[in-house]
Amino acid sequence: MRRSARERRVQYSSETGVVAALTHEGAGIVHEGKTAFVAGALPGEQIRFRRQRSHGQHDEALLEEVLSPSAERVAPRCRHFDVCGGCALQHLDGAAQLRLKEQQLRDTLTRIGRVSPQQWLTPVSGPSYGYRRRARLGVKYVERKERVLVGFRERNSNLIAAIERCEVLAPPVDGLIAPLCTLIAQLSIRTRLPQIEVATGDDAVVLVLRVLDPPSETDLELLRAFQTQHAVRIHLQSGGIDSIRPLNAAEPALSYGLPEAQLTLEFRPTDFVQINAAINQTLVSTAVDLLELDSDSRVLDLFCGLGNFSLAMARRAAQVVGVEGDSGMVERARGNAQRNGLSNVQFHSADLFADVRGAPWLAGTYSHVLLDPPRAGAREVLPAVAQLAPRRLLYVSCHPATLARDVGLLVHEHGLRLLAAGVVDMFPHTAHVESLALLAP
Repeated sequence: MRRSARERRVQYSSETGVVAALTHEGAGIVHEGKTAFVAGALPGEQIRFRRQRSHGQHDEALLEEVLSPSAERVAPRCRHFDVCGGCALQHLDGAAQLRLKEQQLRDTLTRIGRVSPQQWLTPVSGPSYGYRRRARLGVKYVERKERVLVGFRERNSNLIAAIERCEVLAPPVDGLIAPLCTLIAQLSIRTRLPQIEVATGDDAVVLVLRVLDPPSETDLELLRAFQTQHAVRIHLQSGGIDSIRPLNAAEPALSYGLPEAQLTLEFRPTDFVQINAAINQTLVSTAVDLLELDSDSRVLDLFCGLGNFSLAMARRAAQVVGVEGDSGMVERARGNAQRNGLSNVQFHSADLFADVRGAPWLAGTYSHVLLDPPRAGAREVLPAVAQLAPRRLLYVSCHPATLARDVGLLVHEHGLRLLAAGVVDMFPHTAHVESLALLAP
């Protein structure tokens, strides 16, 4: 791995120290001497550690021993936890993970947005293992060992961790790591297959194999046998997204349900869907309730994707207008509306990071707005949203810093009030924080 001039390998002897807090990535922070970040350490613990890599303001360090464990320390379920970088917090009690994420949201709203909600929402939580229905797995054939590695990266490394199963991937993929390693080792293109995209619907699983060279006929026979044996569908991707092709000529679309709203949404294997199916169901219901929709409500849903929130809101509201930048996703959202018999929802394609003044979908009157942007946030569209003067605005965020920035703008520049905020534990055992913020005039 290439390192900058400010990052260099150093050799240190063992040290002891007390962990003061956790970084936003879940590593323990030790302040004795130069600050050290120690993966696997928890606040309040006395530990023995060894510095390994030096940066300008801190060192990365290896946890050698926990001398005085935290009362919140638990045994990780995954036996690969110490090596694999897919999870950062399996050693921390689930309730403590939620408190940590809520504190991060509190601190970020205060520090960046200079705001605090009138009410803190109960965290949205659910299953903490076997939940991950979308993932990108790295693949590497290690020639000198004549073995294949499939999985997430090692901690603080670009190397793929040597694992045999994954406790957070949704079944049956959680148990397919070792079989995939065996399969790929038999392929003629084993050195030309760098990645597998996992997409799990309610009734089917798709594995999209990125292939840099065409598979041989023998390869194709092995792949077909694997998908039959393990009840999965295999797709091959030779170039961009448009190059993805299933091994079987005709396959039904993947789908997931929102039972409370009596909805089924279809999606493609590379489409964005919320990672955690159970949490998504609760999140959608929570969003509809927080907005307090009724039969007179007119809702604008920005960054609407496949219609995950739009269609559920259309069950309650008079009209919903969804806007999304990906034209393919817009077409699938329209298809989902039609399949679910919803005629009071419309979808438009637009770049929400550009100037949207004059857009036809802004010409209407809206009583409610929902924002669900990517990590970059929704800063560019905030003036147009504020001008609509909605009775309630719900911001669903996957990044606390951009949420805090945008909520701060809505409060300090546009006169809205932050009624409530709370965390959504979409990624248990990781340091990733999703959250909700409810605003009103």
